[in-house]
Amino acid sequence: MSVIGGSQSTFLQATCEVAALAAAIAARHFRDVGIARDARSKSDGSPVTRADIEAEHAAREWIERRFPGDGIVGEELGTVRPDARRRWIVDPIDGTKSFVCGVPLYGTLIAVAEGDEILAGAAHFPSIGEVVCAARGEGCFWNGARASVSDVDRVEEATVLTTDERFLQDARQLAGWRTLSERARLSRSWGDCFGYLLVATGRAELMVDGVLAAWDAAAILPIVEEAGGVFTDWTGARTAFGGSAIATNRGLAQTSRALLGCRAA
Repeated sequence: MSVIGGSQSTFLQATCEVAALAAAIAARHFRDVGIARDARSKSDGSPVTRADIEAEHAAREWIERRFPGDGIVGEELGTVRPDARRRWIVDPIDGTKSFVCGVPLYGTLIAVAEGDEILAGAAHFPSIGEVVCAARGEGCFWNGARASVSDVDRVEEATVLTTDERFLQDARQLAGWRTLSERARLSRSWGDCFGYLLVATGRAELMVDGVLAAWDAAAILPIVEEAGGVFTDWTGARTAFGGSAIATNRGLAQTSRALLGCRAA
């Protein structure tokens, strides 16, 4: 693939390429019996493995070669050039807890942003063979074909997801989630980035996280929006930097947020 210029299409291609590179490195370590044994806990209690570190190193090297003036924000290796106009946001393995347990519902997330506006994002799921990527105004693509959210508009027909109820630390968030999930057709904790993949490809109607870092959310925002959905934080703001997330199809955007106790998007 040739990466030239600075168009949205260029960034769509670029995020897909770097996500594929990092995901391939992570996948080489998947179900390695030594991964769980060697994992260490970070200050927030989440695990980090050599697979996370190697995958992020590879992503950073790719970005540095092609976009040397851009900033990079990574979950594991920190920030370089924080004042750069454009920056890349890297989560080498989203769902490391699943990864170390041999569960294939993890992914690599790559986004590129100018200020708080996400230009493009890609999510690569190497162990289940799925890739979804999007760029602002260019559409969302799932394994090369156009992706679209579902047209379900009744909560009683919806599939609703969250990573883990324990991440809904605010009592209002938890109460809202339980109200919504009790009405829904199906409620599951197919979590981390996998849940957002399901929303963007029409296999679920809602995914929520009460706590979410920028590297968890940045790639997801354009993916959900370009698939026709709505992505906000729990205050109803359209942002990947609000520390939380609600992703829905458009038909349930207002109803579901009202049930969750969030301002309508």
